[in-house]
Amino acid sequence: MSGPLPTPVIAIDGPSASGKGTVAALVAQALGFHYLDSGSLYRLTALAALRAGIALDDEARVAALAASLPAAFVGGEILLGGEPATEAIRREECSAGASRVAALPAVRAALLERQRAYRQAPGLVADGRDMGSVVFPDAALKVFLTATAEERANRRHKQLIEKGMSANISTLLQDLQERDARDAARSVAPLQKCADAELLDTTQMSIEQAVQAVLTWYRARAA
Repeated sequence: MSGPLPTPVIAIDGPSASGKGTVAALVAQALGFHYLDSGSLYRLTALAALRAGIALDDEARVAALAASLPAAFVGGEILLGGEPATEAIRREECSAGASRVAALPAVRAALLERQRAYRQAPGLVADGRDMGSVVFPDAALKVFLTATAEERANRRHKQLIEKGMSANISTLLQDLQERDARDAARSVAPLQKCADAELLDTTQMSIEQAVQAVLTWYRARAA
């Protein structure tokens, strides 16, 4: 006899500022699923290291920090040690730091089971860099969501300006291109499209169109 079917997972991977977080959260809301922003765990690790004065390339100490990270997700708020950290982890310093600590194999190993624990009924939508390839290889649907670097830089610039933060689009573009290269070249769980993932290029798409594409793919598989 076969056992119960595993809790379904929709894995949405892609480069920084591609819009995968927004799309994933809206897909989860539409389906009544849980949502995992895996990138926030790496951002929180980077933030905790920066606050503790730990060098971001000190693999052993950063991994130990990741393993005991006092992180919590309450409603739409991200907490670190009980203190709000939602805004702090979105700053460029944390964004760049997250990419650096995510390249450390020991840090990725420390966060792996923590991410898998988010898989709870009725389902999970997870976004990140290796959700489909490493964390949830048996995901019911894998999506590689991307956009051109120029479009992603424009989106990030708009987000920062709307939040009242200063931003230079040329610097943002260079940062995104460097981060893409670093994420694709790392030895563990490099950023790449899985062979069984659907490609979703959102350069010319609205958020609503991207969400609908993911929902259509998932419902076709769940039928």
